Amino acid sequence: MANEPGYPDAWRIAELEREVRDLRRTNEALRGYAAREPELPRGVTEDVPHGAGRVTATPAGHAQDARWAPQRSPLIPEAARPLVGFRALGPIEAVVGGRRVDLGAPKQRALLALLVSRVGEPVAVDVIVEELWAGKPPPSAIASLQAYVANLRRVLEPGRAPRTPPAVLRTYGRGYLLDSGVVEVDVHRFSERAVAGWQALDWGDPQCAVEEFEAALALWRGQAYAEVADTGCVRPDVARLEELRLSVVEGRCAALLAAGAHEIAVAELEAFIQAHPLREYGCELLSLALYRAGRQAGALAVLRTNKKRLADELGVDPRPALQLLERRILNQAPSLDWRPHPRTVAKSA
Repeated sequence: MANEPGYPDAWRIAELEREVRDLRRTNEALRGYAAREPELPRGVTEDVPHGAGRVTATPAGHAQDARWAPQRSPLIPEAARPLVGFRALGPIEAVVGGRRVDLGAPKQRALLALLVSRVGEPVAVDVIVEELWAGKPPPSAIASLQAYVANLRRVLEPGRAPRTPPAVLRTYGRGYLLDSGVVEVDVHRFSERAVAGWQALDWGDPQCAVEEFEAALALWRGQAYAEVADTGCVRPDVARLEELRLSVVEGRCAALLAAGAHEIAVAELEAFIQAHPLREYGCELLSLALYRAGRQAGALAVLRTNKKRLADELGVDPRPALQLLERRILNQAPSLDWRPHPRTVAKSA
């Protein structure tokens, strides 16, 4: 596939376009910061809470899922505000000033992972205590939590002047939040790249789709929010992200098929289906890849094995798309044969 005419040019053009978009987004964000009025949101305090209590209200904008959301600590001069990068698609990591920093003891790392999972949203002290100590907090839990917060603030803002309010890990009412206006999280970048991959595939640019999907998958280093993946308030998001990761793996294989890389898709889909045998879309892609690779018997075997497994384990029939694919493979329907998308042809011309 990499030797097809026009293929390297398409990838270089896509890379240049992404760089331009990133630079434009950064410039717009910086201009936006400079133009904002120094107004402290209602209910925000910068002292350390000394007890447990639930936050009952969230100001408008704090729940936004964006890299450059408008929340900020207006008491800090713009030049002193750091941009911290968090990596949560695996064990929690933080990058400050281009360097990965030491996040300390396991409980302290778990606290940060919990806050990253709710970046831009306040997390109440009693919720944090409940999750960190699994419902059995010791008498010293609040004091320990305050120590963890103080340690993290020093690590995340090493240049912050004494007695100035924190800009990254902030106090909000009787809880804490990570300011989404000054941090970047790999979870958000993963979602953006996944969406870009599906859009490229829909627009008939499979090479670009493969690149976007691969960039999304490269962000993963293990289970999302690994330190707190089993806690009640994070578990649903962990499951959502894992489902999205599997769909991106399937999307990448679909893009490989659309680009004509059938043998590569076969190898990757066989391993994928072995690990996730009930993924019907994955089975559909593998069967189509095998058929296009000249392995009709193997394609039918995949569909029939899937049909038996669904009946034995779940008591259901395959979805209609798989049943239709089986009939088309039996009839060797011309519609199953690979044809380059017109846009791909135009790019190669």
